[in-house]
Amino acid sequence: MPELDGRIALVTGGSRGIGAAICDELAEAGAVVAVNYARNADAAAAVCERIAAAGGTAHAVQGDIGTADGAAALVEHVESDIGPIAALVNNAGITRDDLIMRLSEESWREVIDTNLGGAFFTCRAVARPMMKRRAGAIVNMSSIVGVRGNAGQTNYAASKAGLLGLTKSLAKELGSRGIRVTAIAPGYIATELTDALPEAARDAILGATPLGRLGEPEDVARAVRFLVSDAAAFVTGDVLAVDGGLGI
Repeated sequence: MPELDGRIALVTGGSRGIGAAICDELAEAGAVVAVNYARNADAAAAVCERIAAAGGTAHAVQGDIGTADGAAALVEHVESDIGPIAALVNNAGITRDDLIMRLSEESWREVIDTNLGGAFFTCRAVARPMMKRRAGAIVNMSSIVGVRGNAGQTNYAASKAGLLGLTKSLAKELGSRGIRVTAIAPGYIATELTDALPEAARDAILGATPLGRLGEPEDVARAVRFLVSDAAAFVTGDVLAVDGGLGI
């Protein structure tokens, strides 16, 4: 029997990249996946079609988690139309990279509001129904950049570091109600973002990664699958690095 058989999993930013791989993996584990997207309805629909073709169940759900009202409406929609959320994966995120002397206030706020604010809003919205059921798992997608920092990414690094504090604090708040909260800190994963890296930058990353390769979205997805499953029933407040050893 698949380990997530019939459980509802909400994945924010689930229409592409790592998010899409997470949706595929959780559906393979038997979860009913709510594939959240902000604007790209076609990409979310394609993820759902792929999952359905593989024998799984998924629903595309639109919602802007960057605002309190948007996150609350998203959670309410999933709870009422799909079912009780057993797992929340806060994957939605953006980058607006630049050196701090050129970084605009708009770029700072946009990244903080989406990456950190969005996770806060969805966690707050899902906490109450999970507390009533005394069960649930939340996984926040941080980054190795949130642990180590990175030049030209002060806004992104700050948002991802903030997710670590959010994760640990919520784990302490919600643990007595049977809710586990963890985070994943991916290293450099082969996505559209890393495809655009200059060759010299790519070589430098590979040289600093003991496993000698970029990660694949599926590497992160498998870690999420573990953390939301009963196999991780005694794991909370932890940050799992999926970085090929880059953070050593």
